[in-house]
Amino acid sequence: MTPVARAAAVLATAVIGLAGVPTQATADGTYAPLNHPQPVTQADTREVVEFFWYGCSHSQALEKPLEDWAAKQPKDVVLRRIPAVWSSAPDQDVERAHARLYYTLERLGQVDRLQLSVFQAVRDQGLDLTTEGAAAQWAEQHQVDRGQFTAAYESPQVAQEVEQAPQEMARYEVNEIPAAIVQGANQTTPSRTGSAEQMVTVVDQLVSQLPAQSEKHQVPMKSGLPPK
Repeated sequence: MTPVARAAAVLATAVIGLAGVPTQATADGTYAPLNHPQPVTQADTREVVEFFWYGCSHSQALEKPLEDWAAKQPKDVVLRRIPAVWSSAPDQDVERAHARLYYTLERLGQVDRLQLSVFQAVRDQGLDLTTEGAAAQWAEQHQVDRGQFTAAYESPQVAQEVEQAPQEMARYEVNEIPAAIVQGANQTTPSRTGSAEQMVTVVDQLVSQLPAQSEKHQVPMKSGLPPK
């Protein structure tokens, strides 16, 4: 190993170590460490951040397997979604509109129920949900109060989240969607795993290598007595 290669290896190990993720999982090339690891949003959690776009077939292919996986995880494993908005991209207006729809549903607590339905509407049915009227009508047809939807859609909080989306992509070094980042340190994508569905296997492996956060707060049992 050359001095340059050795230095690179040491740096890579240090970067991954910041997030407490073992380095050996990169051996098969199914994920890559971020150059600048990011803190998790909630303390004492194992976090998976998913970047997606409603207009992306690979994002749609990932969604159901990832949802099924997340539903089986303990409480300390958190799935956080961020809609993809590429700065200066030809489809940026569509991406922003889809991001606005997502953040509106998130504010109303409807993402878990309707995320797959939005993909089906956009990808399978070819619906244009890029205007407030079309999005509100679709939401109303899916048992979302139209007044509440409109209020959230037009809220400054949702507008701010849409504006921050491109910055989030840059912060997590996302160059491909869908992308999943585990514990703010390691990113996997379809080009690395071979398919969107296979990403879930890699995510599961990375999460399983992290210490369960609930274990940090358990009081050891003594003399057969329950912890106080």
